[in-house]
Amino acid sequence: MKLFGPILEEALQSNSQYKKLPADTVLVQSNSYIRAIPLVLSGSMRVMREDEDGREILLYYIKPGESCIMSFLAGIHDDTSKVRLIVEEEAEVLMLPIEKASEWIKIYPEWTDFIFRLYHKRFEELLDVVNAVAFQKLDDRIVELLKKKAHVYQSSEFNITHQQLAEELGTTREVISRLLKQMEKQQLISLSRNKIILNYPL
Repeated sequence: MKLFGPILEEALQSNSQYKKLPADTVLVQSNSYIRAIPLVLSGSMRVMREDEDGREILLYYIKPGESCIMSFLAGIHDDTSKVRLIVEEEAEVLMLPIEKASEWIKIYPEWTDFIFRLYHKRFEELLDVVNAVAFQKLDDRIVELLKKKAHVYQSSEFNITHQQLAEELGTTREVISRLLKQMEKQQLISLSRNKIILNYPL
């Protein structure tokens, strides 16, 4: 997958390291220093925020052609990461050294535009998270998250545990299991071991 025009693409290929990562790989840990940022070629990743008590919540997904703006910002300021970056489904990535990512803002207008567009998109997604937590009922948040996952996987059927859903929504497994069973009774979803099938249009 080519992400940019010929000049920037050549610079990217020459300066980055290719990696193929299995699902559930933790690529960036909270409070770690960022030495390289990932540009996703295939697969997907999820970005999680963890509080002091170890509870987590999903902030956004990173899909092909995208990167993690929060890792970029932490890296260029030589700060530690405030998020965890986890491979959602097997992913191919290019790891670009943070010094190049910073330097290219002054050299390549195309790279600068990419970073600003990414920042804008992530800001809107973070506002959606705030609105959901503040104003939506948990069952509505489950539906929205399942729709996002279906879009990421390009399928209405995907593997996920109740525990993972709980972590991504910042609640407990017991609450998620109860609400999923209610949704199954309403024939919105079908449940099997570590798998959910959506029965409504995406």
